[in-house]
Amino acid sequence: MPELPEVETTRRGIEPTVAGARVEHVVVRERRLRWAIPREVERKLTGATMLGVRRRAKYLLLESERGTAIAHLGMSGSFTVVAAGSKPGAHDHYDLVFDSGKALRFTDPRKFGSLLWGGRDPLRHKLLAELGPEPLSAEFNGAWLKERSLGRRIAVKSYLMMPAVVAGLGNIYASEALYRARIHPRRAAGRIALRRYEVLAEAIRGVLGDAIKAGGTTLRDFADARGRPGYFAQQLDVYDREGLDCRSCNAEIRRRVIGQRSSYYCVNCQR
Repeated sequence: MPELPEVETTRRGIEPTVAGARVEHVVVRERRLRWAIPREVERKLTGATMLGVRRRAKYLLLESERGTAIAHLGMSGSFTVVAAGSKPGAHDHYDLVFDSGKALRFTDPRKFGSLLWGGRDPLRHKLLAELGPEPLSAEFNGAWLKERSLGRRIAVKSYLMMPAVVAGLGNIYASEALYRARIHPRRAAGRIALRRYEVLAEAIRGVLGDAIKAGGTTLRDFADARGRPGYFAQQLDVYDREGLDCRSCNAEIRRRVIGQRSSYYCVNCQR
């Protein structure tokens, strides 16, 4: 599933095409995605001028003068910029066609993506209203992580992936950040000291920033708006490296299922 760096890479890729363009029409070929695409999206966006593209967690906010559409890439979704009227493929589910002669096309083989209407204040939408701080924002720090963890017995790996704690941090980057912070993914969230949470907050910012610079991580399906893969997979320290040597100490990288998700860690470095 595309995580925050992949969504941010997508945002940066489509922004130049979207910002300032007028939507001539919206073509919906398949309405039945994770949730049915409401016809309000077509009514509101047709004829509207786009103001830009923002990101909140793993959601893309397609802002127009009439309000905001909320898009999610799902498990295998991607946006590409194509020539308006170009022949769609079997999994090309909708296009936003612009007066520039270009179109923003959404492709999703598994149909877990979504396109909903967020209105004038999309941050109040039920999908976004309860999200925690953005991990790259000033509001996110070790003190926040420590405060929210008090009394929690949940594994810190699962804790980090709670949307109300950190907005948009997914499985890959939670594992990588815990490795950088030298924290075992099964350690109870409520038993981690403030000092270690401060280190972890910096590790989260660092790994996300590095991944964005590399264009995200391509393990299976992800490609950016130009169809290019992300290259951060080459820099992964633990994720998907079960049985290989740790890059720091040469101990074995192991995998454990924590909260129904695969978690990777070094048996020596992480405590």
